[in-house]
Formats: sequence, C-alpha cells, structure tokens
Amino acid sequence: MNTALKTIFVAVAALGGAAQASVVNFETASSVAGPQGSAAAYQSVVNAAIAAPGSNSATLALFDNITKSGVFGGSNQNIAERFTIDFGVSATQAGTWGLRAGMDFGNGGAVFLDGVALGFKSNDMWWAGSYGNTAGTFDFASVAVGAGNHTLQLFGLENCCDGGQQAQYSVNGSGYTTFGANDGLTAAVPEPETYALMLAGLGAIGFVARRRAARNIA
Repeated sequence: MNTALKTIFVAVAALGGAAQASVVNFETASSVAGPQGSAAAYQSVVNAAIAAPGSNSATLALFDNITKSGVFGGSNQNIAERFTIDFGVSATQAGTWGLRAGMDFGNGGAVFLDGVALGFKSNDMWWAGSYGNTAGTFDFASVAVGAGNHTLQLFGLENCCDGGQQAQYSVNGSGYTTFGANDGLTAAVPEPETYALMLAGLGAIGFVARRRAARNIA
C-alpha cells in the first residue's frame, strides 16, 4: 500500500475507534508573575509563559497528585501551569455536572470551560488534599454540560513549593471521578469536517495512485 494512503487509513481508524476516556495534558514554564486580577489575566500570563522556549508538556494517565517537579523534575518554584482536559459527553452523560479541583497555585489561578471563565482566585491556593479547604480549591457544583466535545482548562501560578494537585467531575449528582485515561468519559469525537477532509485526502491519493499505475502499464 502507498505509504501516504496507509497513513490516512491508520488515522481514520484511530478517529473511529478512540478510547473511552478524556485526554489530560499538563504544561509548565518558568514565571515570576504574581497574583492576577481576573481569570483572563491568569490565562494570558500563563499562555505567554508556556509559549516561550523551555516549556514542558506531558499527557497524564491520571490527574491526581500531580506536581511539576514530579512529572518533569527541576525547580519547584516560580512556575506557570496549564492543565487542558479534552473530553466528549454522550447524550446520557449530559446534564448538570460538578467540577472541582484541588490546586497548589501560590499566586492563584483560574478555570475555563470551553473558553468561558468559570472563576478565579488570587490568594495562595494550597488545598492540602482536602476539598473542605475552600481557599485552596475550585468547586463548581452546578455546571450545565451538553452532549458533544468539551475542553476544561486550569491556569495557575506557583511561587513555592509545588504540591500535589487533582481535578474531578460529577455527572448529575453522581460521585466524583478523577479525570484520566480510564475515567469513563467518552473520547472527544472528531468534528464532521475532520472526516470530510480525511476522505477528500483518501480520494486524492487514490486518484494519484491510479494515474501512476496507468503510466506504469503504458
């Protein structure tokens, strides 16, 4: 099989058979920025730091007890952190969700769902493993989440000293589950345009392959 054609077939198969799980990406960079005055400001400062050379990125199996130094090593001070959770929601999972996260953001942080700010805190956030510590947690008990693809992002600034962090969800009053590779959520489904582009690519490669075959026969 033509190498390019094989690549597209593999990609189509991957899209059609995605695992039933969310994808959690963790990114960090150096930053000496202090507390910010809005969710948008946290988002902007952290994004700028991570866009600069020297940032780190990893996909997490489980969003539990996560630290920059534990995942990437190096300094545990003056850190910008961005967590991005991509997930899909089936019709039966849609409804009223709870979203919560226990963080170690010494200079505060913010939470966004699908690009819309849910809230921010500018205090020293250190949850110490307890959701009862409201100063160190984000807790949104009633969030409307419809069927389809979603992205949850947490932005934070840590001055010292990089403690364990966690994020969880609850569907329609059920118990909380930690986001991760086996969290029971539906994998984000590619948009119809993605399939259309891939099928167009298949058609174009097939056309080229037929022309090459015809030339070889001639």
